[in-house]
Amino acid sequence: MAGLYFEQFEVGQLFKHDTRRTVTETDNVLFSAMTHNPAAIHLDVEYAKTTEFKKPLMNSAFTLGLMVGISVGDTTLGTTVGNLGWDEVRFPKPTFAGDTIRVESTVLEKRESKSRPDNGIVVFNHTAYNQREEVVATCKRIALMQRRPAVK
Repeated sequence: MAGLYFEQFEVGQLFKHDTRRTVTETDNVLFSAMTHNPAAIHLDVEYAKTTEFKKPLMNSAFTLGLMVGISVGDTTLGTTVGNLGWDEVRFPKPTFAGDTIRVESTVLEKRESKSRPDNGIVVFNHTAYNQREEVVATCKRIALMQRRPAVK
């Protein structure tokens, strides 16, 4: 199990995730179709040429999901109970097919759960960068985490 238990996180802890991913046009088309998002800015190359970007944008929900997904292996894989929320989601720069995304995560806070004594709450800040080191996405993620099992 790669994920960490609640007790293993420290406020200020920084994770520079090794996994990177080059996003593709296929990713964009499939994700947009699967989520019923027919926006021309994602799917219509000719329309996109008339925009300030001159080419289709990656679906922002895909970028958000990829950013959080890349973080999972080092932080919450097998130790999270579930996400409680995503706050302050931002996309300061666009993501395009062909961009390579890398992610960093910082632990912003942690606290014991008042209603679930076997769990704790960890708040992460996730930041995604493209190959030009431009920030393309950020969010705060609140995760309900398992506590380390008692030794028997």
